[in-house]
Amino acid sequence: MSRREFVRLLRLAYSEVPTELRKTLDNLDVLVEEWPDVETIDSIGSEGVLFGLYSGVPLTEREGGPAAVALPDRITIYRQPILRICQTRAQAKREISITLWHELGHYLGLGEEDLERMGYG
Repeated sequence: MSRREFVRLLRLAYSEVPTELRKTLDNLDVLVEEWPDVETIDSIGSEGVLFGLYSGVPLTEREGGPAAVALPDRITIYRQPILRICQTRAQAKREISITLWHELGHYLGLGEEDLERMGYG
């Protein structure tokens, strides 16, 4: 799958986020990178394959409200790890959506256990 098609599927997944939730996503960038770099993997201690990463301060931990953070938070979706495990476009679309929701959960302050209970672990 081309990078262009991957980005298109990510945009589609983002457009499927309910409008009310999208309104709360202030100062947040969503990016696509090919692979996580070694420093990223080392810094989070990932023992498995990394499909996405939220970088920032979760809404639940911000002092002074959402506007108190100057730099944008960032969700990075890693293209190659997702494509390596997906054999079809439908599988890739599903994994992109799951990964986006997982990282949005971290932005909103949910932990790994919360996300697993919701089916995004």
